[in-house]
Amino acid sequence: MPVTDVITDADNLTMTVIADLAAPVERVWNAYTDPEQLNRFWGPPGWPATFAEWNPVVGGRARYTMNGPRGEKSSGSWEFLAIDAPHRFEVIDAFADEDGNPLEGFPSMRMTFTFEATDDGTRMVNTSYFDSAEALEQIVAMGAVEGTRMAMAQLDAVLQDLREFAQGKGTVVELLDDTHVRITRLVEGPRDLVWRAYNDADLVKKWMLGPDGWEMTECVIGTEPGATYRNSWAPVGDTEGEPFGFEGEVLLIDPPRRSVSTERMQGMPVETLNDLNLYEEDGATLITLLIEYPDKDTRDMILATGMADGMEASYQRLEREVLSA
Repeated sequence: MPVTDVITDADNLTMTVIADLAAPVERVWNAYTDPEQLNRFWGPPGWPATFAEWNPVVGGRARYTMNGPRGEKSSGSWEFLAIDAPHRFEVIDAFADEDGNPLEGFPSMRMTFTFEATDDGTRMVNTSYFDSAEALEQIVAMGAVEGTRMAMAQLDAVLQDLREFAQGKGTVVELLDDTHVRITRLVEGPRDLVWRAYNDADLVKKWMLGPDGWEMTECVIGTEPGATYRNSWAPVGDTEGEPFGFEGEVLLIDPPRRSVSTERMQGMPVETLNDLNLYEEDGATLITLLIEYPDKDTRDMILATGMADGMEASYQRLEREVLSA
């Protein structure tokens, strides 16, 4: 995780983020000044950003919206005050509506970003300056410190080539906090086809089977918000186990990039929130599944079932039976 410290200073009315990054200054500068790359890490997991306006000149503006898993939106705007590529830029950051107009009752802040070469790469320092102690307290109370840590944890995947970052690592499970788990898997194949593999029942039945010895007996796809889905499995032959299945409701769908749904085991009340994101680079697709559990005990219980091993078997089958077919 690249963030080494987040420091709030009530005396000087600042919040400072320090991150040591394993990439040269020019590469880090590009990540912070290319809106397509900013989209991948500016919002925390579950709240990806979209920069709809980008004019990086002194006096120019940028406008972004972070999109929550249940359709929530949080927008902001930047006004560029200074730019010294590739070492420093400065903006006024303000909460805004989707048209970029400032929101009343929310603080704005001056932010500086500096990029300094180190022996191992780059040190990024982002300092936010507030007008009052109340404004700083409001931002901290909104979860800015933890949200920043979680957002910055996505930066390593942006700075590296996808294959360099994820190839050969298999299914990776990361515990982000007590209720959030991020699962990533790089597959060799274009994003459009991976999206179809998740949303075409005939394709789903070819790969989403878990360990060997199981078959998919039911596959009902939800194709729009509000629709329900249902998947069921059963053991084949001498395979031990009882039939089971999952069902839920589609909350958000943005082909071919993102879908969000609830999920619960059939007949059980416990529900998770599953946020699936697909990102393609050079013919490979990074599958990222962010799961929100109701509590830590539920998280640990479900992970202990061997879920990750079953997912890895399915992903191998996805590459073999669908992506390379």
